[in-house]
Amino acid sequence: MSAVWSLGAGLLLLLLWVRPRGLEAVLVHHRWVFVCFFLMPLSILFDVYYQLRAWAVRRLHSAPRLHGQRVRHIQEQVREWKDEGGKRYMCTGRPGWLTVSLRVGKYKKTHKNIMINLMDVLEVDTERQVVRVEPLVTMGQLTAHLNPMGWTIPVVPELDDLTVGGLIMGTGIESSSHIYGLFQHTCVAYELILADGSLVRCSPTENSDLFYAVPWSCGTLGFLVAAEIKMIPAKKYIRLHYKPVRGLQSICEKFAKESKKKENSFVEGLVYSLEEAVIMTGVLTDEAEPSKINRIGNYYKPWFFKHVEKYLKADKTGVEYIPSRHYYHRHTRSIFWELQDIIPFGNNPVFRYLFGWMVPPKISLLKLTQGEAIRKLYEQHHVVQDMLVPVKSLEKSIQTFHDDLNVYPLWLCPFILPNNPGMVHPKGDETELYVDIGAYGEPKRKQFEARASMRQMEKYVRSVHGFQMLYADCYMTREEFWDMFDGSLYHKLREQMNCKDAFPEVYDKICKAARH
Repeated sequence: MSAVWSLGAGLLLLLLWVRPRGLEAVLVHHRWVFVCFFLMPLSILFDVYYQLRAWAVRRLHSAPRLHGQRVRHIQEQVREWKDEGGKRYMCTGRPGWLTVSLRVGKYKKTHKNIMINLMDVLEVDTERQVVRVEPLVTMGQLTAHLNPMGWTIPVVPELDDLTVGGLIMGTGIESSSHIYGLFQHTCVAYELILADGSLVRCSPTENSDLFYAVPWSCGTLGFLVAAEIKMIPAKKYIRLHYKPVRGLQSICEKFAKESKKKENSFVEGLVYSLEEAVIMTGVLTDEAEPSKINRIGNYYKPWFFKHVEKYLKADKTGVEYIPSRHYYHRHTRSIFWELQDIIPFGNNPVFRYLFGWMVPPKISLLKLTQGEAIRKLYEQHHVVQDMLVPVKSLEKSIQTFHDDLNVYPLWLCPFILPNNPGMVHPKGDETELYVDIGAYGEPKRKQFEARASMRQMEKYVRSVHGFQMLYADCYMTREEFWDMFDGSLYHKLREQMNCKDAFPEVYDKICKAARH
């Protein structure tokens, strides 16, 4: 009871402190108060619910068996929309605040919402080395399911709450992508419900045009109801090597060199200034030196990007053995480095030991409670962008990011981009090595203006035949958008499958110039 009384007293004091200042002022200028006292405990309840549900599913095996029934319910909703005359576009009924994207889409209020409650791992086929999952399965859920069985997926995009559906309809990447490509390139089949209510399976050999058109389409060709993803054997540890590098040219040369080595299971770079970075390379292993094991995912451990920075400040190389699941989700606790802007003292040892077990707050809850004032503040003074550029343009690209944004750290993640059909492929006829440059934080450039600065960045990315991840704010015109992306197959299928009256075009769904 004493804990309850303490919590009640704390909440009372919080209310007395908030009242004279006004709730909006506190949310804008002291957001950490709201996050620490409300969102972090609520996030724990969310996690407990989903963990209990996953446990029940594994125990009873009831939810996966209901997959066919749930799919038929979605088909009924689509046919109902059709019988009503199909006067509005369709979209998933999942609330916009639940997505990991910071973009606020208003289309949910005007479109026909199709409820899709598909969040289960359906089958693990060890003979084919394929796992079949529903679209709302998260990366945290999937690795927790597969790792104890001795398996993992080749590309495990970083944040726990990223869903399979979002990573297919949008995109996903990880430090193993220099070997396996983007998340979409590790998928072997999709199952979709089309505009006419029919259920279709597609793969490289079955309905192949649809298979290659689905990635990056953002749900504008049909509703994803299942996906088959390749699996690879899991190992206990990642042997991670840290190498500080100074000088922009040296950083880019070292990063490109390591990215081309197939013996590296993982390659990642954190750029802390225009002239300073740490390049990390990892190898899967079952053996580890006990004295060098670092369980970086434990709640009391330093945030990963701060831990990496120590090697830069000390100007020394290092080797550690990180448990595989800890490595796959190494940036989750600090949401890369976004959490330092919300909880400035979040990496303090006292905070980590006392409250680190509640970190991070759910991104979806941060979105739900941000309010209009914070949303506008973030839109004008905050950047969350991933730009994909050829690795041969890396040096010029980092310089451009510095000149136009001046946001650090920058995240560097290499990936191979095969010349497959679809919206995203290299300019030439062969597979090409690209790099994802991730910028997350407050721009330090004095003349930064969100729309003008990002349009300048987008123009540069188009000039080097790069691509912008579509979860982020996009300021391009329709012509500029389709100059960046290859819409030939996408538009052909939209015409053939009668999608134009059923789903909005991807540009209208994600670009700020089109959203209303």
